[in-house]
Amino acid sequence: MLSAQRIDENPCRPRHFRPPPPCAPVVPDERAAAFLDSCRSRLVMTAALFAVVFIVVTLRLVDVVLLSGVPVDPRLASNHAAAAAAVALPRPVRADILDRNGRLLATTLDSPSLYADPRQIQNADEATKAIRSVFPQLDVNEVRAKLTSGKSFAWIRRRLTPRQEYDINKLGIPGLYFDHESRRIYPFGDLAAHVIGFCGIDNNGLAGIERALDSTVKSSRDPVQLSIDARVQFILHEELTKVMADFTAKGAAGIIMDVHTGEIIAMVSLPDFDPNHPNRGEAQMTPAEAKDRVFNKVTLGDYELGSVFKTFNTAMALDGGTATLTKTYDAAHDIKIGRFTISDYHGKHRALSVPEIYMYSSNIGSARMALEAGAERQRAFLSKLGLLKPVPIEFDEVAKPHYPNPWREVNTITIAYGHGISVTPLHAITAVSAMVNGGVLHEPTLRKVSPGAEPAGDRVISSKTSEQMRKLMRLVVQYGTAKMAQAPGYVVGGKTGTAEKNVGGHYIEKKLLSDFVGAFPMQDPKYAFLLLVDEPHPNKDSHGYATAGWTVVPATSRLIERIAPILGVPPVDEASPSITQALAIASLQGKKIEDY
Repeated sequence: MLSAQRIDENPCRPRHFRPPPPCAPVVPDERAAAFLDSCRSRLVMTAALFAVVFIVVTLRLVDVVLLSGVPVDPRLASNHAAAAAAVALPRPVRADILDRNGRLLATTLDSPSLYADPRQIQNADEATKAIRSVFPQLDVNEVRAKLTSGKSFAWIRRRLTPRQEYDINKLGIPGLYFDHESRRIYPFGDLAAHVIGFCGIDNNGLAGIERALDSTVKSSRDPVQLSIDARVQFILHEELTKVMADFTAKGAAGIIMDVHTGEIIAMVSLPDFDPNHPNRGEAQMTPAEAKDRVFNKVTLGDYELGSVFKTFNTAMALDGGTATLTKTYDAAHDIKIGRFTISDYHGKHRALSVPEIYMYSSNIGSARMALEAGAERQRAFLSKLGLLKPVPIEFDEVAKPHYPNPWREVNTITIAYGHGISVTPLHAITAVSAMVNGGVLHEPTLRKVSPGAEPAGDRVISSKTSEQMRKLMRLVVQYGTAKMAQAPGYVVGGKTGTAEKNVGGHYIEKKLLSDFVGAFPMQDPKYAFLLLVDEPHPNKDSHGYATAGWTVVPATSRLIERIAPILGVPPVDEASPSITQALAIASLQGKKIEDY
């Protein structure tokens, strides 16, 4: 055969070589084959199981890290192993809160919390001592009671710092575990404490926007953007803090509003608190002091604002046609009604025109204007301005105004100059915005309004009356009680108010509330402001006065000079013909304006 011949012709093989005989056929072992098949099946099943587990773990990681961030609730577990396998319960993840320019005002960060499985604690006394070496402020008896309760779960300490978590881990105590919760953080601390508010230990909003928009903040993945400008907020906070210190005052408050949208650009109430630690320091305070620091004076404080109300009294008379800018009223003689005598602080003792009544802040002239208009007209006008009901705003913390019922003649007189009626600073600035913006009342808001939008409002005075009020408010800064509010280039106008505080039905002469409300630039108002100081005391620079003209008025000048460039308000030449003509009052042309 050919194959044999090739073998024989191979020179490398011995000539006696012969191929081996064919092998016997192999008979398969059925048990071995079955075993091999079983191994293969198990390997395939194991590989498939690992693949499924890997996919599930990967998907869970994606969900936890990128989507929901939902942790396991350890309170459902009987021990640590069970806690790791417990069913995940959803926890609210709060959306960030931003200022109008995108600066972060509130956010949520991961924060470990320490809990124990008391059944796994081997020596409760030693464990208690070790835990208190990290948290010395914890009560020893309370910690020991938790560790000896025999229960499967007990919180030891919520919201640990990374250092505290490390120190507990280093103790190596069996039965101590961590649950990673979320914690609300406020990067600017006390800067806007009363606006933003704060959350409780379980991240439920308890005050401010956190409380008012709790459901929105919990349900939205998108940030909640406020109308507040953090830069302006900082300046207002700083200036009010200075006023409090300079006049050793009990408190202060301030608010800045866009007169065309109702957006609140800044809101400060002092004293305040750090929303990261809202209860810190309360142990060293009296109950009244602890309450005062969380009390929002802008929305909850209802005050008799004094001569600020002459703005509304004058607008009422002008808009209703009972007065004109040329009309005069007797301010030479006091008004006696019952046991009360109405007089002027620094009277001119002569007849005054409407601009002079407003500029010189005459109580007598204002009272006569109100009496001429009548109680019914006065009440209806103040109601139309929203001064007789709570202000609609996102906050829950808003106060009701207080006013007389029945509304008698004496009430008509005193309300004309801001006594006998109590409103919040938010009431006042909302109404003043309508006085200067052309006559439209906008609801205030803490939510940012889209650029270029002007929300609908209610017309409360005519555009003519609004123009007249702008001119009158400018006079007060030029020649009246607020000359120190001048901010060169920014055309400031406003009205001062100083009122004795009513305590238990009696006015206390030495307890004053001084405030200043106004707008700028008066030829075309963009922003309204209100600054208030509670119980200021005179100093050597104020020459023994604690009235608004010496306390908050100078602070307003500094405030406007600092915030106007930030808000995009360009300076102008206040002496230019266009400015002077826009704010001139014809009835005063050629007359000498006396110094107040």
